[in-house]
Amino acid sequence: MRFTVDSFVKHSPSRFAIVIFAGLVLIFTLLFSLPIARSGTGPGAPLHDAFFTAVSVICVTGLATVDMATYWSPFGNLLVFIGVNIGGVGVLTLATTLGLIISRRLGLRAKLMAASDTNPSRIHVGPVAERQAVRLGEVGGLLATVAISAFVIEVTIALAMIPSMLAVGYDGWHSIWYSFYYSAMAFTNTGFNPNPGGLEPFLHDYWMQSLLMVGVFLGSLGFPVIFALARAWRHPRKWSVHVKLTLTTTLILLVAGAVMFALLEHSNPKTYGHLEAGPTVFQSLFMSVMTRSGGFATIDMGDLYGSSQLVSSMLMFVGGGSASTAGGIKVTTLAVLFLAAFAEARGAQSMEAFGRRIPRDILRLSVSVVLWGSTIVAAASIAILQITKAPFDYVLFDVISAFATCGLSTGLTADLPPSGAYVMAFTMFFGRVGTVTLAAALAASQRRQLFKRPEERPIVG
Repeated sequence: MRFTVDSFVKHSPSRFAIVIFAGLVLIFTLLFSLPIARSGTGPGAPLHDAFFTAVSVICVTGLATVDMATYWSPFGNLLVFIGVNIGGVGVLTLATTLGLIISRRLGLRAKLMAASDTNPSRIHVGPVAERQAVRLGEVGGLLATVAISAFVIEVTIALAMIPSMLAVGYDGWHSIWYSFYYSAMAFTNTGFNPNPGGLEPFLHDYWMQSLLMVGVFLGSLGFPVIFALARAWRHPRKWSVHVKLTLTTTLILLVAGAVMFALLEHSNPKTYGHLEAGPTVFQSLFMSVMTRSGGFATIDMGDLYGSSQLVSSMLMFVGGGSASTAGGIKVTTLAVLFLAAFAEARGAQSMEAFGRRIPRDILRLSVSVVLWGSTIVAAASIAILQITKAPFDYVLFDVISAFATCGLSTGLTADLPPSGAYVMAFTMFFGRVGTVTLAAALAASQRRQLFKRPEERPIVG
């Protein structure tokens, strides 16, 4: 068994990671299909509902074709809780951990796999000379940080939520269970609600909503950023360019998103029109955080103005940080594209950020990520439109939410027929696996080209 795994990893680490992830989806599909996983005494869940839920759980998306609070039994809810924590670890980090368990050691290739979860350029070129978010010698510390940070953050947030649960009338057992459930859903950026009514009992509980925002924010930063901050949070000069770009871009998007929601929705009677200035600002910030991949909502997303839905789709498509529990094309990808445009406008030959030069292969990788992501969203949108004949803005919103593993929905996903549920499930899978990992897994092995063809410049723009 150990020899077989080592041989497969040596041939294609990215394909091994995808196989591991797909295997988890199949296992959880079978478990959700069991009668014991469904509430009541009837048969097990239909295959399309079990498969969709398994993908949404393992991909930490938060979309659902059933009512998660009432459809599943205590055993089914336990599967959800375990699945989101497994899926939140990350594709390559998870594959590395399982490979370590099987082979009982963390070799060079296993370290390369874990490092590629923090820096996708390793998938293409292996160990590179540029400064990395996490070096190979630090991979063991990264894996420990993943486990420790997830445990500490989830437990801390859960304990802080218990008073809010007790305040709305839940008994001790349900208060503890709901608190840990919500905490896990926040940190993994999933967005499932364990209680009937979801966040409705907490519409005016700003403490509870603040804890959800903290969990989503920390989960969306990415484990490499948490790892760097844990080691040198007092010394920003020692932070890598990846950490600085992630934090800077994240804060800019959070503030810009909150401002846009406040401006666009302050007059909407169905959302924030009946709120005063203070609550409007708070709810706008809450929505800005959740559209980054959080998935929780205090309003009906279908009630948003079309302009606000477009802003939400844009924020969801970007997502969170690399190697985080969030989805999307990642904030560093967006940052690199803007740096490239800024360098081109200035006539500079290279991209620079925080006193460092960013190589051009990172730009090519960023363009590939955006192109692959856009292609997946376009193909899935066309398929869902043909299947459901639903309005385009609703379809685009839910498809981007699925691709970015966000979990917000206009209500379209819950009404999808089985064929539409399968399309949406594969969209979630491709979005979570990652466009870079998927492209590397499908591509042939790296070729060494010993010649260069004549150069010729086409006209663009």
